[in-house]
Amino acid sequence: MSAPPTGVAAGLVSAAEAFMAGPEPSYPGFVLLAARRGAVLAHEARGWAVSHGGARVPMARDTVFDIASLSKLFTATVAVCLAERGAFALDEPVWRGVTAKALLTHTSGLPAVIDLGPYPDDAARLAAIDALPLTPGRRVYSDLGFIVLGTVLERVAGRPLDALVAELVTGPLGMTDTGYRPGPAVHHRVAATEDQPWTGRGVVRGTVHDENAYHLGGVAGHAGLFSTARDLAVLAGTVLDGGWYGPVRILGEAWTRRMTREGLGWQPGPRDWMGALASPAASGHTGFTGTSLLVDPVTGVVLVLLTNRVHPTRARGRDGAYRRAVADALAAALAPAGPEG
Repeated sequence: MSAPPTGVAAGLVSAAEAFMAGPEPSYPGFVLLAARRGAVLAHEARGWAVSHGGARVPMARDTVFDIASLSKLFTATVAVCLAERGAFALDEPVWRGVTAKALLTHTSGLPAVIDLGPYPDDAARLAAIDALPLTPGRRVYSDLGFIVLGTVLERVAGRPLDALVAELVTGPLGMTDTGYRPGPAVHHRVAATEDQPWTGRGVVRGTVHDENAYHLGGVAGHAGLFSTARDLAVLAGTVLDGGWYGPVRILGEAWTRRMTREGLGWQPGPRDWMGALASPAASGHTGFTGTSLLVDPVTGVVLVLLTNRVHPTRARGRDGAYRRAVADALAAALAPAGPEG
């Protein structure tokens, strides 16, 4: 048995564990990783990766999660990588007069989502999105925009999105636990998501939770990736270091900073989930399954919080208070001592 956490780790674990208590817990388990300027402050796991629909499986530091909309960070990074290489310009139209930047910043005019399930194949699903009216001039967080962006990247590069993510991001960074459609070799490490008897899927584990990503075969611009806290911290550290991870460069510093500062997939500092860590420099994303990643290049802070809050039902943990609580605990632990701190 490992020693109980102390210092920063103890405070973060306590904040996260509080949401596993009571008659309506927000989630059955979590993995968190906090770091500052390359030094890991906490990497802890608690609770259950699987608590319903079979034998209980404890959470571990290397548990693999369906990261849901954190997948958008990878799609965005691929887009900026290709733009840096001259494959297209972010400010030029790439689809129906809409720019890549508009797709990345959710200002394309597309609605948030439609159900792609009733359509017979991917071509029909994409055609349904193509036929939607656009309402430009306002920001609407849109899964559909990132589905379109994924198909644009595939067309521009001549390769599938999963291959692009592996080639440009996860492969160079050694993120061996990150990818779409995890295989049988890692199934025992995957956290379960929702119990869906109405779809015939039962307790979903190892296949994507998001309905539209599922209909698209598990690979889509808005969702579909699985990852671990360690791998996500690697991506965050790469952003901190201006596109470098040790000797490996995936993106130039100016392009990396533009990606986070202009909200190109990496959404800047919303206090509703970043809590006391929110700042003009902070960016990141959340995922519907209960995941989040935060990075602040000014303070050097990285916070990864992965939960399976939709296991067994999406009715739990909807307000995201647990994300703020853990962020607040980290901010408090890092605050300078003394009355001015």
